[in-house]
Amino acid sequence: MYSKKKPTLTAKESAIQLLSRRDHGVFELQQKLAQKGYEEADILQAIALCQEYGYLDDLRFAKSQVRQHVFKGHGKRRIQQELNLKRVADLTIEVALEEEGPDWFELAKETAYKKFKGKPAADQKEYAKQVRFLQYRGFSFDQIQYALGEDDNEALY
Repeated sequence: MYSKKKPTLTAKESAIQLLSRRDHGVFELQQKLAQKGYEEADILQAIALCQEYGYLDDLRFAKSQVRQHVFKGHGKRRIQQELNLKRVADLTIEVALEEEGPDWFELAKETAYKKFKGKPAADQKEYAKQVRFLQYRGFSFDQIQYALGEDDNEALY
């Protein structure tokens, strides 16, 4: 029914245009170029060119993603999972988290405070809800305990 029309720009031009808007990971850029209908060989050439000139850098992309997720109140596990979905190498993810990551315990505390407005859980059901929320956000159980004020019976709120 619908036929893909041939792209008007070369794969290199299209890649540079995409990268001028925001950072992309190698896999993400490869997928976008493939969706636009470029041949695999052209895509690989465009990616090589962009990497050669420093337009495409997975570490810079990973650091950017870490900053964005931290701003949203996401924990280390959630960030790792998102970057794994974007096929960023594990070593690159670790470096980005090391260089850009905050104090995860304090971030968990801030996230809990924002979400629950400084109110401690009234009962076990509400406490479980708070724990699930922080787990979904990507925090470890130790970070969740700290955020919810279990250490030394000292409440956050």
